[in-house]
Amino acid sequence: MNKKIVRISALFVLVSACAFAQKKGVVLPVTNELDEVVISDSKFALPKEKSGKVIVKITSEDLKKRPGQSIAEVLSTVAGVEVNGNQSSPGKNLSYYIRGGRNRQTLILIDGVPVTDASGINLDYDLRLIPVQQVESIEIMKGAASTLYGSGAATGVINITLKKAEKKAVAGNVYMSLGTQTDAKDKDYSVQDNNQGFSFNGRTEKFNYFASLNSTETTGISEARPALDTDTFEADSFSRVNGLVKFGFTPTKKLSFDFFANYDRLKNDFDAASFVDNANNFNKSEQYRVGFSPKYTYNKGELIVNTAASLMNRASFSGSLTDYKSRNVNVDAFNKYQIASELFIVTGAQFQFFDMSINGLYSQLSDEVAKFNLIDPYVTAVYNSDFGLNINTGARLNVHSKYGSNFVYNINPSFSFSEIPLKLITSYSTAYITPSLYQLYDGFSGNLDLTPEKNSTLEAGFELGLLDEKLNINSVAFYREQNNTIGYVSSYINVEGKNNVRGVETMFSYILSDKLRLNGNYTFTQFEEALTFSQRIPKHKANASVDYQPTIRTFFNISYQYVDQRADAFYDSNFAAVPVTLDSYQLLNATARYELIKNRMTVFATATNILNEDFYEVIGYTTRGRNFKLGLNINL
Repeated sequence: MNKKIVRISALFVLVSACAFAQKKGVVLPVTNELDEVVISDSKFALPKEKSGKVIVKITSEDLKKRPGQSIAEVLSTVAGVEVNGNQSSPGKNLSYYIRGGRNRQTLILIDGVPVTDASGINLDYDLRLIPVQQVESIEIMKGAASTLYGSGAATGVINITLKKAEKKAVAGNVYMSLGTQTDAKDKDYSVQDNNQGFSFNGRTEKFNYFASLNSTETTGISEARPALDTDTFEADSFSRVNGLVKFGFTPTKKLSFDFFANYDRLKNDFDAASFVDNANNFNKSEQYRVGFSPKYTYNKGELIVNTAASLMNRASFSGSLTDYKSRNVNVDAFNKYQIASELFIVTGAQFQFFDMSINGLYSQLSDEVAKFNLIDPYVTAVYNSDFGLNINTGARLNVHSKYGSNFVYNINPSFSFSEIPLKLITSYSTAYITPSLYQLYDGFSGNLDLTPEKNSTLEAGFELGLLDEKLNINSVAFYREQNNTIGYVSSYINVEGKNNVRGVETMFSYILSDKLRLNGNYTFTQFEEALTFSQRIPKHKANASVDYQPTIRTFFNISYQYVDQRADAFYDSNFAAVPVTLDSYQLLNATARYELIKNRMTVFATATNILNEDFYEVIGYTTRGRNFKLGLNINL
């Protein structure tokens, strides 16, 4: 019997014995969710029990109880989500896989506004730019969501809500942490990870404000891993600075205006390739974002206009310097109208503009050439009956300046039984993904004949609450069909035929007492053998944790993660692709948190990869071994 079977069997014996895991799909404590609301599946606040999706909601309280983790590390414990690179050097680029999809099929929102790097190959967003200390909550909605969110929302949406002003006139927060940064072999436990920042905010009857600044510096390990244990590679550094300002004005109870501006700077060293060191390569990214969002509430509805503009400057040095510049403008106006007590309709229209330029020794591209825009009208209807039936359905027409019109739709019925705490859910959704500017216009690999990918997702499952909601179980099975896949063979091409992905996501939670909670989840993902982009996606993945809060000020957590074998490949010295199978691995982590002064001062300590597991996330690149972190948080 191999290790994989032993580990999975042992985990599920524990699951069966304790009946645990997490209704929210992430290994975090479960609170009373009767009043919890979600917004991702309608763009407006909706009671979670009336939603037809199993939406993962990571709250601010959840994040407080997981100090020292990055956004990527938090997301990696969500059922159905794999964030490859979260255990590697902090400068390692991240890959997001939701239900077997890739970065370009996952849409990232910040405060409801799509964010992207229009100069990137995948038209995606770099989550390394955001410090978790600026985040209030995160929602993850899995499945095709192009009806509400347009191109890119093919396998899921990650909606990040940033912190806002508290109810006090003046409030503030100061924090810092120090940690080690070492791999499984070196075991250098000197302090090489520093994170610090502060925020201040306040609210009066008509005004509110929030401002924060964060700085992170890390070194200690090389991005690439030596092929021989006798070799030594130089440490690659990572630094980040983030500034955020928000301002709100509420002249009347019905009308409000919100403004934001933020600056993010990231710089990291990177190596030449798998198993290949380089002392000179570096990336530098600077992001500027501004936005304005008026909101008007009237007798039977709400009208919101989200506007935002972003500028991304990137410089990459690898033998020579190449500069990338991209711009993105987004205007999304949508209205909720309550037709009846059981029925409301959301109508909206979204405009997006993208352009990019490249200036380098070997590549030149003008933003006068590399640009496109989209105009999308859409409609969604939500029906919540008084006898348990809920229906969410909608349609969207994407009008692309290059590709013309694409039509997508969704139907999402669910039914809650009044006699038993059971809800049945099902949905069918379609989605599309337009090629990126880079895939179209790059002088070496671009292809102007590319056409959009098309996706459809069918899912069905249930949610069950027992023992006065102390035991919560949900499970969803999905089947995703992908057509016209964009691939790469010397240039970007459309791959003929259909590709299928199927899987199951199961989540549980069991509250033993007000002090002890057991949590966990399991994900099964099955690809067609022909899918080359299934690399690095495990067939089996499981998370488990125990939360223990002996006093109101003291909190302990032990968490476990199992990741199955994955396929990968690297290029050897002859530039030939060498396929490999990455071994499965397991991680054991622990956290302790204590309030020295109630609601004022908190200290925490974390230990990650306690077993000092030596593994690969990406072949030829270093992963972190056993590491420790200490931190302090002060509320003013």
